Amino acid sequence: MNIRAVRVRFLAGVLPSVAIAFLAAFQAKTSMAQKPPTTTFYTHGRIYTNDPEHPWAEAMAVSEGKISCIGKMDHVLTDCGGGQENAETVNLKGQFVMPGFNDAHVHLGGAAADELAVPLTGVPSAEEMQKRVAAAVAQHKEGEWITGGGWDHTTWPEKRFPNRQQLDTVSPKNPVILTHISGHVAVANSLALKSAEIDKNIPNPPGGEIERDALGEPTGMLKEGSAMSLVKDRIPDPPVEQRRRGIELVLENVAKNGVTSVQDFSEWADFQVYQQLKQEGKLTVRITEWLPFNLPLDDLQNKRAQGGTRDPWLKTGALKAFLDGAMGSRTAAMFEPYSDDPSTSGILTSDPAKVTAMAIQRDKAGFQLNFHAIGDRANRIALDVFEAVLKANGPRDRRDRIEHAQVVEPMDFVRFAQLKVIASMQPSHQTTDMRWAEDRLGRERLVGAYAWATMLKNKVPLAFGTDYDVEPVSPFRGLYACVTRERSDGGPKNGWEPQEKISLEDCIRAYTSGSAYAQFEEGKKGELKVGEYADFIILSNDLTKVPPALFTKTRVLRTVVGGRTVYTATQ
Repeated sequence: MNIRAVRVRFLAGVLPSVAIAFLAAFQAKTSMAQKPPTTTFYTHGRIYTNDPEHPWAEAMAVSEGKISCIGKMDHVLTDCGGGQENAETVNLKGQFVMPGFNDAHVHLGGAAADELAVPLTGVPSAEEMQKRVAAAVAQHKEGEWITGGGWDHTTWPEKRFPNRQQLDTVSPKNPVILTHISGHVAVANSLALKSAEIDKNIPNPPGGEIERDALGEPTGMLKEGSAMSLVKDRIPDPPVEQRRRGIELVLENVAKNGVTSVQDFSEWADFQVYQQLKQEGKLTVRITEWLPFNLPLDDLQNKRAQGGTRDPWLKTGALKAFLDGAMGSRTAAMFEPYSDDPSTSGILTSDPAKVTAMAIQRDKAGFQLNFHAIGDRANRIALDVFEAVLKANGPRDRRDRIEHAQVVEPMDFVRFAQLKVIASMQPSHQTTDMRWAEDRLGRERLVGAYAWATMLKNKVPLAFGTDYDVEPVSPFRGLYACVTRERSDGGPKNGWEPQEKISLEDCIRAYTSGSAYAQFEEGKKGELKVGEYADFIILSNDLTKVPPALFTKTRVLRTVVGGRTVYTATQ
């Protein structure tokens, strides 16, 4: 019992009832004065609600992490208790407000590892990559692993993959593996290959490839997860403190870019760090964590039970499977050979019959399915699997998804719609890939490539994201790609395959309410409406008024998640 309660109880025996009432009222008033604001009013703003029925508002009220009132100034201030005691008011001074972005496809754990590894994003040549590895070697003890990621050979003068000899030159006594920006290929030095017992006699693993030279010796290039994991599985796990530090840096970047929800595919150890941050009240973004499709069903059900499926901040979600690789590395599975390399039509990383049987089993257990499919052949197989699941288990609200859906045969757009499959796409991939996509595909296959408008015309639900850390987490790059289909520096004139442009409004919906629908959370987030989460951002530009060239120059001034400010820009 606290001191005030003891005092009131004592006085009850010696003072008249009037005095008791006075003391009780004083205590209640003092307690109210110490409480934080119960409602925050955001006034005098230009608020884009993303609600088609009421797209614009001037003010809104936030209570207990949700939007309690929104609309005209007089409505919010008069009918919703504006000026009430113990409330806070934020004058937006005409600033543009919109729902926070929901990135439908990220890899936070990979991005966190990148923060603590050799930075290779944007490295202009193999020689510069060697210099950065050499600098890392100088900071490591002999025998310690050196990792890095983000290199992109398509931007180098020679446009060729690197090899182990180039890494051996600068790192003869440290094992090294460096992952391509796509995440689908990596280069390792001789020590790293030796640690995994990779030599000329080892066969290719199922669904992967160990690149070899004319003599049959490994070049150091490992294609797709089954090949890369031969080496990566030998790397010691980072200490928990180091893993957490990387994740904290990534979460700062996510908030800075106006992302309030993510749908993530990372390691379970990363998810456990997210749990720790949530328990400490330090989680700054809502996370839905995907689980690896190939794990045994019992393990998946156990992880679902451990991670939960209902918490609004952190939970488990769909199962992620890989059917092929990536276009940049020519490992995306195509029906026909690549136009710039007729010797290959890509890599099918999973056996369709096995995937179908596993999908039927996992669907029956109530899991949502997400299939990575980039090439037209992989997309066809994904649709075939979903159709087999429907026939085996009957209809229900599945919301199965194809992640990327970059190259699709014209006849298959209709199947997306018929099977109610969500196209989870990343507009900024088109901006990056247009540099070489026509070389890879040829003119004819471009018709079904990065086809957002065609998806919408066929009434296929869209969910947009960035594929961070493959691309920067900034959604503004995606908005620019949606409406221009041009490079960041402009061109080609009218855009690359301009018939696939979509409106800013459609693009924002795919990045917000569309992504919410893809994770069964429509009506909870993605729009600024009464009862939805108070997840919103304040921007330096009104996106509906400025030219698209200014989208990528737009700054996030404030990011609010659940009514709590998690990022404020410095002046």
